[in-house]
Amino acid sequence: MNQRLRNIALSTLALAAAASASAATVSTRSLASTTAVQLAQQTVAACSADGYNVSASVVDRSGVLLAMVRADGAGPHTAEASRAKAFTSASSRNPTSGIAKAIQSNPDAAGMANIPGFLVLGGGVPLKSGNETLGAIGVAGAPGGHLDEACAQKAITALKDQLQ
Repeated sequence: MNQRLRNIALSTLALAAAASASAATVSTRSLASTTAVQLAQQTVAACSADGYNVSASVVDRSGVLLAMVRADGAGPHTAEASRAKAFTSASSRNPTSGIAKAIQSNPDAAGMANIPGFLVLGGGVPLKSGNETLGAIGVAGAPGGHLDEACAQKAITALKDQLQ
């Protein structure tokens, strides 16, 4: 095959490969920023009603921060802790309380606590629509991760129609 025909054949193959690669797409749903703000506000309000000053962060499915609300009187450390719990939950697609239990009972899972950006304490809850994870809420500041998680669950219940 002469050089010119070889170049044409290679160019044709390269174009075909590029066309098929660009035709492959993935469709995912996103959490609206207005819903994220409402979820963070509802979560802080739920904890405030129980007497806890917390911070609540809401992240998208990739763990990127969409909204954060810090209650008056919440400790300064709660802002970053809530974001890290939300990131951990979104990344793992699981509640952080479940991850914490898995680490305690399974030595093979203990390494999860060393993943950069993970905070393996209760208080991170994934936001789901069916089996699809849209994002997560992270809460920090109540006297126990189970209480942080309960506040997030109240907000999720209150805004469940917006998560469908």
